[in-house]
Amino acid sequence: MDTEPAPSSDDLDREYRYYLSALTQFHLATAEAGGLHPTDYQASSILELDGPLTSGQLSQRLGLSPSATTRVIDRLITAGIAERTRDHGDRRRVMVAHSGRLPVEVMERLEQVRVPIAQVVADLSDEQRHGLRKYFQAATTAYRDGS
Repeated sequence: MDTEPAPSSDDLDREYRYYLSALTQFHLATAEAGGLHPTDYQASSILELDGPLTSGQLSQRLGLSPSATTRVIDRLITAGIAERTRDHGDRRRVMVAHSGRLPVEVMERLEQVRVPIAQVVADLSDEQRHGLRKYFQAATTAYRDGS
């Protein structure tokens, strides 16, 4: 059982800001290691999580203009990370899907952090994992609403 006193709000705020800084730096460095622009890296993640998407849907998720999104998609296709496909429900509509491939450097860097993080999460109680999930959901909503 954890016998440390609960952290204060100021302590949590400080840790959270360190966490965000480390997270941002990690993902920027990972994109660079894989030869990707940070926006392309983000688009790849969105497509992997929520794809296939239309270019308009991806544009909205990225907060980019349609022409800028088209350039992102073209770069992802050139890199072998994404592909254009026809929508099975409406053959006139073109979808963008993640190919399931990423640069080796990106995969290696992601694996380096996924293993230790997965171990920490596995060691949490069910109640702690529920709290963590609740936090992730609330933070996701707050950040999406704020962008």
